[in-house]
Amino acid sequence: MQTRKGQSIEDASMEMIESEIGKHDYDKMEWPIVRRVIHSTADFDFAKKNAIVFHKNAIKSGMNALENGCDIVVDVNGVSGLFNKQNLKDFGNNIVCKISDQEVVKKAKEENLTRSQLSMRLSKDSMQGGVIVVGNAPTALLEVIKMLKERIISPALIIGMPVGFISAAESKEELQKLDVPFISNIGRKGGSPSASAIINALYKLIRESSSL
Repeated sequence: MQTRKGQSIEDASMEMIESEIGKHDYDKMEWPIVRRVIHSTADFDFAKKNAIVFHKNAIKSGMNALENGCDIVVDVNGVSGLFNKQNLKDFGNNIVCKISDQEVVKKAKEENLTRSQLSMRLSKDSMQGGVIVVGNAPTALLEVIKMLKERIISPALIIGMPVGFISAAESKEELQKLDVPFISNIGRKGGSPSASAIINALYKLIRESSSL
């Protein structure tokens, strides 16, 4: 849980973001998510119009799944390491990350695939009604897109925020062409802090909605 000192610093940071950004084009459900990403990255470019892209069903679908204890499949441990652990405990969400599994390491070498690709493929059962979070590896997101097109997975939400130069922007463009609940962004930026920030923001929205 957040200490009073920590909460005061976070509140001051959020106020600073609000002050510096001013008007924006995100709605009342999108903005808390975008603001959390800015808070986690100190990157105000995410406030630009359509810098972060939301499928029309993304927020509602993701909140419902998390609140009902769905699995969360991540591409790397660095993503889940930034999740609020109290939320995971309270809602019973299980983290699935197979990238370091010996089976993945062995088969990736044998089949000349990236570990990220194979770890996504081997996590397909946890993706059914689950939330997929990609913050590092474009090949992981491309594999998820491939599985979607094969109709072997049906996730509640895909958070596609891989960072980098090779296929990062392109993988997100492909995701945004699909009619599946997603939260993603435009361009090369992204990474574990931004991807995990979206999950943490969704949890906060759940808690706020339940207190109304």
